[in-house]
Amino acid sequence: MKLTDLFIYPIKSCQGISLTKAQITPRGLTDYQQAKIDDQKVTLYDRQFMLVDKKGNFITQRQYPQLATVLIEIKENNLYLNIENNSISTFELIPDNSKTKVKVKVWRDQTIAIDQGDEVAKWFQEALKLDICRLVKQSDEHIRPINSRYSTQRNQPVSFADGYPFLLTNTASLEDLRQRLNQKYTEEQVLCNMNLFRPNIVVETNEAFIEDTWKQIKIGNNEFAVVKPCTRCIITTTNQKTGQRNSLKEPLLTLSGFRNTQDGIMFGQNMIALNQNTLTLGDVLEVIKN
Repeated sequence: MKLTDLFIYPIKSCQGISLTKAQITPRGLTDYQQAKIDDQKVTLYDRQFMLVDKKGNFITQRQYPQLATVLIEIKENNLYLNIENNSISTFELIPDNSKTKVKVKVWRDQTIAIDQGDEVAKWFQEALKLDICRLVKQSDEHIRPINSRYSTQRNQPVSFADGYPFLLTNTASLEDLRQRLNQKYTEEQVLCNMNLFRPNIVVETNEAFIEDTWKQIKIGNNEFAVVKPCTRCIITTTNQKTGQRNSLKEPLLTLSGFRNTQDGIMFGQNMIALNQNTLTLGDVLEVIKN
């Protein structure tokens, strides 16, 4: 079993960035290759930014699937924003911790974030055809804690991810789902790529859904607590390049037929890092505890 893919999503619900090597941080993955500024590492980590409405409530592809068309590139610790159809000019975002602090909400969690200003807000409003939205950055001074039922220590931080710093998926589980879709739709092909599930860590195994049995794993020199299955929603039916919803509600519909529980439709596992080393594609996965 080995590591095959690494992804970060600097802005929640926008497109991801594929990595070959990543650094573990308490809040999530960051690109190991990030440049240094003034000899001090500026960490741009997974889901460090998000869009909010005028009330400070988080915005995702659940309401606005067009978020999937926003491209992000990191250069010298700045974010370069574009849109798939190139309908507007690229925007260079220089993250700024000195701007206005605002109250925001992610699910039931309320916290303080840093509004990144009017210019980037206007860019998103034009790019996504939204009346009002603001881009905010997570504040280093205000911890958003992981649910204490699943955390491994008190006040353990998480980014603007739905609830946990790391999401793992398994190639064999995806292949199982693909086979079920092929059997169901013999005359047409239903898109079922791993990016529909927006993972951070993708591992290759020979057994579908074996990740459900893991309690603690080691990838390379990193140990993770596997704390909770990931509940799936309509985002899995959204093309992660065009923003178009699948008219058949797939692959979520088929997934619901065999992965539905009292807590939701499950695919992948949420994890918490137990140490902070690096991950590199090809790292071997070892199960420490089932």
